[in-house]
Amino acid sequence: MSREPLTQTIAREVDVYIAVSHGREVSRGLGFDDVDRTRIEIAILELTRNILAHAERGSITVREIELNEQRGIEIEASDNGPGIADTTLALRDGYSTKQTLGTGLPGVKRLMDEFEIESQVGVGTVVRARRWLPRRRERGGL
Repeated sequence: MSREPLTQTIAREVDVYIAVSHGREVSRGLGFDDVDRTRIEIAILELTRNILAHAERGSITVREIELNEQRGIEIEASDNGPGIADTTLALRDGYSTKQTLGTGLPGVKRLMDEFEIESQVGVGTVVRARRWLPRRRERGGL
């Protein structure tokens, strides 16, 4: 049975940890192992910190997803901030507009199975990242 999506407004530091907690709860309920749960939590941490640094306010939604009998988790980060003029550049390791290490978005892309970003200057940004539960190996399979 799928649970309702959990959405957390991101406007203060404490909101970051509430969103990470939501991700931990949903990923544990889905049966992700410790390594994948940590990946998911780091992705949420990076996305929420980006919201605070670049847009000051936004939201994170964590939801269970299913496609072709495969289950997973989707993290959606959205804001009405300044937007990203060049998303390809923003996904390059080391690129930063805020004098940070520039590992946030590229790191999230590496940690998750699927990643998409939509951004419009002056309108805002939406990032969706998905992690799928590994398919169970069939008896006798490789």
